[in-house]
Amino acid sequence: MLTTLRKPASVAEILVEEFMEPLGLTQTALAQAMGVPRKHVNELCRSRRVVTVPTALILARVFGNSPEFWLNTQRRTDLWLALHDPLECERVARATPLSTAA
Repeated sequence: MLTTLRKPASVAEILVEEFMEPLGLTQTALAQAMGVPRKHVNELCRSRRVVTVPTALILARVFGNSPEFWLNTQRRTDLWLALHDPLECERVARATPLSTAA
């Protein structure tokens, strides 16, 4: 399995550094734009909440990009974390490939 040693930018980093800071958005202002509680945004900004499909749809609408952008960012982080977690690697190693010969 091919992977990089460098952890990808998280949703939190991208949300804060690439979107909120350049636009001068506070967590409160973003929460209002998203129609969610401020706690929801705070948890996204602190990497305490993952991006779900509904959240990706909302973020895409607010920022004018695609839900795939947010979901792919989350997916890259999740994949990197799993590939660098010894317990997850053990679970994967226990899996037995199925024979493709019929």
